[in-house]
Amino acid sequence: MTSATVDVGIGMILGLLENETLLLIGVHSEIEKMKKELLIIKSFLEDTHKHDGNGFTTTATPTQLFQTFVANTRDVAYQVEDIIDDFTYHTHGYRSCTKLWRAFHFPKYMWARHSIAQKLRTVNVMIQSISETMKRYNRSETYGRASLSPVDDGGGTKWLNNISESSLFFSENSLVGIDAAKGKLIGWLLSPEPQRIVVSVVGMGGSGKTTLSANIFKSQSVRKHFGSYAWVTISKSYVIEDVFRTMIKEFYKEAETQIPADLYSLSYRELVEKLVEYLQSKRYFVVLDDVWNTGLWREISIALPDGICGSRVMITTRSNNVASFSYGIGSQKHEIELLKEDEAWVLFCNKAFSGSLEECRRRNLELIARKLVERCQGLPLAIASLGSMMSTKKLESEWKQVYNSLNWELNNNLELKVVRSILLLSFSDLPYPLKRCFLYCSLFPLNYRMKRKRLVRMWMAQRFVEPIRGVKAEEVADGYLNELVYRNMLQVILWNPFGRPKVFKLHDVIREIALSISKAERFCDVSSNDNDSDDDAKTTEDYGSTRHLCIQQEMRSGTVRKTNLHSLLVCTKHSIELPPSLNLLRALDLEGSGISKLPDFLVTLFNLKYLNLSKTKVKELPRDFHRLINLETLNTRHSEIDELPPGMWKLRKLRYLITFRCNYGRDSNWNYVLGTRVSANICQLKDLQVMDCFNAEAELIKKLGNMTQLTRISLVMIRREHGSDLCQSLNKIKRLRFLSLTSIHEEEPLEIDGLIATASIEKLFLAGKLERVPNWFSTLQNVTYLGLRGSQLQENAIHYLQTLPKLVWLSFYNAYMGTRLCFAEGFQNLKILDIVQMQHLTEVIIEDGAMFELQKLYVRACRVLESVPKGIENLVNLQELHLSHVSDQLVERIRGECGVDRWRVKHIPAIKHHFKTDNGSLYVSLSS
Repeated sequence: MTSATVDVGIGMILGLLENETLLLIGVHSEIEKMKKELLIIKSFLEDTHKHDGNGFTTTATPTQLFQTFVANTRDVAYQVEDIIDDFTYHTHGYRSCTKLWRAFHFPKYMWARHSIAQKLRTVNVMIQSISETMKRYNRSETYGRASLSPVDDGGGTKWLNNISESSLFFSENSLVGIDAAKGKLIGWLLSPEPQRIVVSVVGMGGSGKTTLSANIFKSQSVRKHFGSYAWVTISKSYVIEDVFRTMIKEFYKEAETQIPADLYSLSYRELVEKLVEYLQSKRYFVVLDDVWNTGLWREISIALPDGICGSRVMITTRSNNVASFSYGIGSQKHEIELLKEDEAWVLFCNKAFSGSLEECRRRNLELIARKLVERCQGLPLAIASLGSMMSTKKLESEWKQVYNSLNWELNNNLELKVVRSILLLSFSDLPYPLKRCFLYCSLFPLNYRMKRKRLVRMWMAQRFVEPIRGVKAEEVADGYLNELVYRNMLQVILWNPFGRPKVFKLHDVIREIALSISKAERFCDVSSNDNDSDDDAKTTEDYGSTRHLCIQQEMRSGTVRKTNLHSLLVCTKHSIELPPSLNLLRALDLEGSGISKLPDFLVTLFNLKYLNLSKTKVKELPRDFHRLINLETLNTRHSEIDELPPGMWKLRKLRYLITFRCNYGRDSNWNYVLGTRVSANICQLKDLQVMDCFNAEAELIKKLGNMTQLTRISLVMIRREHGSDLCQSLNKIKRLRFLSLTSIHEEEPLEIDGLIATASIEKLFLAGKLERVPNWFSTLQNVTYLGLRGSQLQENAIHYLQTLPKLVWLSFYNAYMGTRLCFAEGFQNLKILDIVQMQHLTEVIIEDGAMFELQKLYVRACRVLESVPKGIENLVNLQELHLSHVSDQLVERIRGECGVDRWRVKHIPAIKHHFKTDNGSLYVSLSS
């Protein structure tokens, strides 16, 4: 763990030293001294931890000293951070006040400048002291590297390589859940294509990539097909010459040929020549196990001839970037799936009870055993290791103790060392910015669904996102998320229809390890009533040293005291009392919590950048809310706040303003979305990017065009007379990607013919009467979603939309008044189609060739529609058909094998008929 976190302290300090606050107070020389010393310390720590070339330390003493040095640098990092934040907090008002006020308080301001400079000099002395101690330690004879035997710290590469290669000796009957994947991969390997083909197997650490590949490598069908084969385990710090030598030894050993005597004296060129000469006319099979980057292939491919013999190379990796690399024609990628519940249970029983379920039940352990298996979430390595450990525990009380302290067991039990070590390798390989972002995810509760935008904005608030010239911080943060997914550190559990990951989660076992690192580094902590945590033993003071805290239990004002918290995440429905000692807080996330009133001191949290009140009972913001001048994100979505306080225009750094609310009261059929009232002065916020969702008022609409950075706008209560000004304002906003406009009532027309700047729009929702199809519809070349509600068009809009090249989702909601809707051609990328509340629609026709990529079709409240769309039988990619509140005639025509239109829908895997009863909404399956 320590090797993985060398960057966490030093990288943080180096980043902090670039803070503009420091440049204002004249401490440049001190900063330069710090940077030089820190770079020396960083190099020393990395060299010390890897001094034998394999990630081993030599004795227990260096390990303890190493941990001490890391802890010291981390503490210094936190001190620098606190000094800057404290200075900013106490002096932020100085420059914004009147000259008279500044003159009166000038001594206090100068004292603050002097104070921070003095504190930084003290920190510099501490850094120099750490550096000198390291140098003395490095010269000390007690270091004695050569004379002491190596002791593994749990992360040694050689040890892990041994674990990896032991998979070659697993018996066939000890493996579970590999048959389908094995058959698929062997099919690729034995395919008749003559060229060299690379097959990649990708999955998170411990998912069984190596075990599956080893089983295939040993299989008789594979052995008979290939003339030469080699298994090579690749370490992160591989030496290409050593890789070549291993391959030569493997090939020669399998062929029972004498290994060249001069093998270890051969140069790089000579090794390549020997491999090419040996393999040139052979059909070979090579497994490269645990590949970390694409650089290996660039180095090794030259030694693997691409002839016409049908040779194959299999790569196992944790990285999707490696697996998706362009290896040539015919290359294949297989993503490892975690074990299903029944498979996981079989594997666990094999290890814990020698396969005897009767033994499990006789000892009354099945319930607690299944809970343990559930915590492993299908990760084979964790299941097998945990099962082996539990095989020695006979009493139910011992099993419960392990379940309640699984985090401790992962960190301390030697029998689970392999799980921790293999997963830590993935963490160690992360670049410094991604380490912090990943650890931050452990703040959320077990199995929590983390949304992309929420994570991105919280990371930005914490300054985790490194600036890149010419690239928006949001885009950089999105890149971080994608990288964590590619490395299988985060799991995507929901993709949006446009192919973008939307919701993520941490695997339970990975979260436990991440949380243990976070706690050790005083980075993140969790306060909960869970039995598997040690929080019950903590006092309220114990959370004062952590930077980011999640509260999962009832919270009183004394729950957290004497704190330097930068994040407070509250995930509980219990009553909430925020503590007053949150001066340095940057992110306050109360989504779904039990808070109903914000405390008055909230407006004094000058450093606050992110405030999430979504799904709370909060009814209003404090009147002096405008004092939070560093606020970047305000989310009141689904709260009870219906008006923003005056002075919001003073929040010059505000980027995201989200106020969307659902209407559950009167007139909710049309005005199902409620807007928020705000002063037109909000349009002075030049950096605002998201404005969702507000009541349209004449003055606000006129000034809307001043916010040229807006990418998302949602307005409700729009009147016909707003049309001209609305179009003029929107035409000034060139970066708009999301636009939602809703008229004040169903019969109120939307006058939007004057829109010109539509080229950038990606998602468009229009709710209101359209007297004609706007001419600019055909210019929506980037639109991926189009929703029309209550348009009541007399003409068919299909002609204007069918050529839109990127349209993925089309929603018609009472948008067309005709009786016949015909999709004659086009819609080449459409995947989702909604046809809703078409009161006069009796027939839908989809011509052959139109929307052939369609995957989901929803037909709702079209009560006079007589049958499913004619031509639906041509939609070979259609996966789901949902029918809600349609005529009995339509349903009967496709019900059962005797239905008149059954032949049209037989190819659709899922057909559901939704309807209402006295007991609520239900559905029945009409699938065959």
